[in-house]
Amino acid sequence: MGTRRIGPYFGDELAAAGLAGLPISWGEDGIVTGRELLMAPQQAALDAVIAAHDPQRPRLGDYRSAIQAHVDATARARDYDSGVSCASWVASTNPAWAAEAQAFVAWRDSVWAHVFGELAKVETGQREQPTITALLEELPAMAWPA
Repeated sequence: MGTRRIGPYFGDELAAAGLAGLPISWGEDGIVTGRELLMAPQQAALDAVIAAHDPQRPRLGDYRSAIQAHVDATARARDYDSGVSCASWVASTNPAWAAEAQAFVAWRDSVWAHVFGELAKVETGQREQPTITALLEELPAMAWPA
């Protein structure tokens, strides 16, 4: 087969196809070596994994980083240092500050609940894996108190 880039999930995809432990290796450039050592059914299974492989598929850590950056950017847009900083005002004796932090914490919780729920659907095959951009577009909007 021709070469296609290989992403970080390729080894997991090989294992899922029953090809773990075979005498093959690969690089990010898409070159798979050791194919000649495989039986014909193993070569066919390898070809199927390569054909289905998406090297751009985000990893869980990629989603977490992007979502946290979105949460922090939302807090920074309101002049807080970060989401943690904003949330720390939740017990403030200033009612306006406490209300803002409470609204932020409720929003942050709804964001992460949505993300974890949607990624669980991906794991169970109930939805296709979204791009990070698509998942960010699904998130609820923050409504700051007046």
